[in-house]
Amino acid sequence: MFPAPAHPLCVEATLDPRLTRWKWLVKWILAIPHYVVLFFLQLAFLLLSVVAFFSILITGSYPRRLFDFNVGVIRWTTRVNYYCSAVMGTDKYPPFTLKDVTDYPIRVDMTYPEQLSRGLVLVKWLLVIPQLLVITLMVTSGWRAYQYLDDYSPFSSGLIGLLTMVAVVILTCTGSYPRGLFDLLMGLMRWMLRVLVYASLMTDEYPPFRLDMGGREPVAGAMEPAGGG
Repeated sequence: MFPAPAHPLCVEATLDPRLTRWKWLVKWILAIPHYVVLFFLQLAFLLLSVVAFFSILITGSYPRRLFDFNVGVIRWTTRVNYYCSAVMGTDKYPPFTLKDVTDYPIRVDMTYPEQLSRGLVLVKWLLVIPQLLVITLMVTSGWRAYQYLDDYSPFSSGLIGLLTMVAVVILTCTGSYPRGLFDLLMGLMRWMLRVLVYASLMTDEYPPFRLDMGGREPVAGAMEPAGGG
């Protein structure tokens, strides 16, 4: 069970203590079967987001089955990115499932919104622009909130890609993944995912301009996030 998170989106991760020094060089190749499946899942994500837009506009609610599916796509994508592109914090191969996998080193879940603002759905694209300015620093194509869903190069682009490369080079040289970089990368990933779910109309809670670092999600009411997982 997740604790009560400070944000509707909850991202929890544990750094694998037994990372091999060289496996990161071939992970993106091993993950090719995931790329194929995720191509179609992410296309469905975009189409269903359009359907959800009209549903929210007319009824004020995001269809539950569409919501669960899209959360599953984000969950699956995040596991693959965590494995072979952004962070590279585990050597455990990602499972082929939209469901939450409790024993995988990174988990994503989101609270379903019973009601969403009909008017806000029309202007979220405008309100999210300041966040996209920040995301631009994290990924090269930050102006597209969905860049996170389709970036499967050996390293993510932008700041996340650079820091991940530094982390795995240190891992190769020392056999140890730097905890400080892991905490920072998780904070950046968490921020990017919050922007993604807001831009995807899955929540009305505006993403905070705050870097919640570490593997643990900050709990509701806490001033500081918990330490790394």
